[in-house]
Amino acid sequence: MLSQTKEIPGLKLIKQGKVRDIYAVGENELLLVASDRISAFDVILPTLIPDKGSVLTKLSKFWFEYFKTLIPSHCSDRPLEELFDNSVIEHEDLLNRSMRVVKAAPLPVEAIVRGYISGSGWKEYQSDGKICGIELKSDLQESDKLSEPIFTPSTKAEIGEHDENISFDKVKKMLGEELANKVKDISIELYTKAEAYARARGIIIADTKFEFGLWEGQLILIDEVLTPDSSRFWPLDLYTAGKSQASFDKQYVRDWLINSGWDKKASAPELPDEVVKNTTAKYQEVYKKLTN
Repeated sequence: MLSQTKEIPGLKLIKQGKVRDIYAVGENELLLVASDRISAFDVILPTLIPDKGSVLTKLSKFWFEYFKTLIPSHCSDRPLEELFDNSVIEHEDLLNRSMRVVKAAPLPVEAIVRGYISGSGWKEYQSDGKICGIELKSDLQESDKLSEPIFTPSTKAEIGEHDENISFDKVKKMLGEELANKVKDISIELYTKAEAYARARGIIIADTKFEFGLWEGQLILIDEVLTPDSSRFWPLDLYTAGKSQASFDKQYVRDWLINSGWDKKASAPELPDEVVKNTTAKYQEVYKKLTN
């Protein structure tokens, strides 16, 4: 189900992702519109999360600006407002959930950096003591802080398919050694800078996913950055290793789905009003904490 898609006069919808709708802007630019859709376990849920798309967009724009001295982003220098007439801006609230971007060639890997062991990384570690081929200490607990951030890339799955963790050697074969090393190094640098910034504001960034593209031969940061959809955000004051953590991200929704008994083969269930309300509040709270 791909609901809440907007018809924008003068722009052609060319692709729908799990959350974002993509429109062509001439030959060299795109308009990304973040809907209020939410996905979990690679499935788009039937329930919308009010204000989610706006939070994702505004938080990504914040991080693109924060990182601009380290790496350029796909954000266009041209005005967003000129793409909409006044009635569309007023009635559809597109400004808050839209980004005008250059049309980069996306790399076929997701650049995941982990500073703590959780989620699929924790499950993989339990089976063989490694994550993406990286051997870790033998006595780690769930949610433990790693001695240093690690780069654990994955494939980019289409809607309805599952991402697959891959080794860095495979990334080098996919991208070439020079580009693969650039992606790894900048991913860890971005995570390290963001983790320190967030920690000072009471938030642990346990792990996150970056996406990169090539534009005019240059590596750039694309898609979304350090949002509750692409990261695990934990409240610092509640952190205790050895268990799953309270969070400001969509892990709350994943947990509800697991506890609901959904077998993942049937259609995804509607989220209760309380879960929707609490999820919106979590997204809004982490945005305010990170951006003041």
